[in-house]
Amino acid sequence: MDYLDLKNFLDGKVEQYNKPDFIENDPICIPHLFLKKQDVEIAGFFAAVLAWGQRKTIINKCKELLTRMDNAPYDFVLNHQDNDLKQLLGFKHRTFNDTDLLYFIAFFKSHYLKFQSLESAFIPTATEFLPAYLESASSSSEPLQASAPCLSSNLTFSIEQSLNHFRSYFFSLKDFPYRTRKHISSPQQKSTCKRLNMFLRWMVRKDENGVDFGIWNTLKPADLICPCDVHVDRVGRLLNLIHRKQTDWQTALELTQNLRTFDNLDPVKYDFALFGLGVEKKM
Repeated sequence: MDYLDLKNFLDGKVEQYNKPDFIENDPICIPHLFLKKQDVEIAGFFAAVLAWGQRKTIINKCKELLTRMDNAPYDFVLNHQDNDLKQLLGFKHRTFNDTDLLYFIAFFKSHYLKFQSLESAFIPTATEFLPAYLESASSSSEPLQASAPCLSSNLTFSIEQSLNHFRSYFFSLKDFPYRTRKHISSPQQKSTCKRLNMFLRWMVRKDENGVDFGIWNTLKPADLICPCDVHVDRVGRLLNLIHRKQTDWQTALELTQNLRTFDNLDPVKYDFALFGLGVEKKM
């Protein structure tokens, strides 16, 4: 398959899979349960972090977690009392347990007491230029808006730097559980950072079809890295978009760079095509 044939094939698969029907059976349905920006961020982050195994199980566990948070994650994070945390005890999904969950809640509370959006957690030196904007952003429960002014015209950091920064920031609270470190990856660990890249796709990518949210404006769709899970990796290799033998951060970079040749402004839209082909075994 030559370049033009492959581009046309993948563009067709994006059109096939990037539509509202995709939401129902994918973890992205979890943040779609909410309208308030901070609820979307928190629910989306948990959905991405817990995205291990069968999608039906992931969705059910996320819904269980949200029920334990009274289906109001932002309000729970900011206003819970110590006694409310008992509702979280006993939660478990694979290796993620209530010890990890309690630290996540502590991190979110610490962050949202200073910022109105989780986006600033992914911005190196965010405290130098974001607080004034974020403090003025609306925290109402009105429908999401993706039209806030762009803050990144003069920023030069990469997504790699952003992810490394986020992990350091996430574990900046005192006495974090050592075991929880495994649940937040970074390029420094040579991880593909599949879950975080998926979360960033949800928050950053401007999607006219209503699948991805596009509610963040500092990070840009053109700079995102394609989430590289087992399905995307397998299909990417079959289509000669990946040649690296191992699957690590450099693999994700190689795949994304090849996808940029098809669409330099929105390379991760092809995540829909590769993932859909992989899950439905259409290759």
